Amino acid sequence: MATRTGTGTGATTGPTAPAPGRTPRGGGSGPAGARRRGASAQRRNYLGGLAGWVWLLIIIVPIYWIVITSFKSQSVYFSTNPLALPGEPTLDNYRTVIEADFVRYFVNSVTVTVGATVPAVLVSFMAAFAIVRGGRGRFLRLANGVFLMGLAIPLQATIIPIYLIIIRLHLYDSLLALILPSIAFAIPLTVLILANFIRDVPNELFESMRLDGATEWGTMWRLAFPLTRPALVTVTVYQALQVWNSFLLPLVLTQSPELRVLPLALWSFQGQYSIDIPAVLASVVLTTLPILALYVLGRRQLLSGLTAGFTK
Repeated sequence: MATRTGTGTGATTGPTAPAPGRTPRGGGSGPAGARRRGASAQRRNYLGGLAGWVWLLIIIVPIYWIVITSFKSQSVYFSTNPLALPGEPTLDNYRTVIEADFVRYFVNSVTVTVGATVPAVLVSFMAAFAIVRGGRGRFLRLANGVFLMGLAIPLQATIIPIYLIIIRLHLYDSLLALILPSIAFAIPLTVLILANFIRDVPNELFESMRLDGATEWGTMWRLAFPLTRPALVTVTVYQALQVWNSFLLPLVLTQSPELRVLPLALWSFQGQYSIDIPAVLASVVLTTLPILALYVLGRRQLLSGLTAGFTK
């Protein structure tokens, strides 16, 4: 579009040019900017992709070996390539595992896992809500410090005191002896995670519910509990996995065969001079299925809980 400058006979017409050395407005949308954006979009992180494929290979190979070996007989396992597919798949290993009181061990593991995870998550949620919304009292600061100190104490360092306490309480060789210590060790980390999520709830929501006449108890269950559901699912799956795979506590605090949990049940396939490896791996596959099902059911909440801190 032509512009007119000046008046009279000295007027000139022509397009207005930008000043030298100055980028015109919207220059990023020109051909040069488009080429830069195209080059940036086409630039790929080949090193990161290679690292991802290597990590996937490291993870998938052991899983593949466990699954295919569980369908092999013991003689075939020792005479063929460990990574080769079974020529004649068999379910004898799974039949052997189920006949070796697997159902009883499974029920014991479910009882201990549910009995330890549900109370730990509920108590931790209430404690986290009290720490965040209870003001700055000395008792709450002390309780928060005690929970944080619990993160620094490993289970292996306390196994002897736990054993002596369980003996004094006359709980040795019982499922309750496994549930109570598991709750105690699950609370510190659970309180820390849930407290951080409750702090992220806008204070205006709590104030509005208080104006509507809601009590602190009602605010906790009707507001904080639904809004922290991703965190609750995250800590529930994590703590359930920890209790489900626990080996040291059942080994030390129980001795009766009928009270064994699944990690201890693997001993049933260990002889004096040999180990039935296909049967052990079949037991591992059956042991993994409940946790896999739990992850499939809560994967969306779990992923949102794990990535919530990266999206704010």
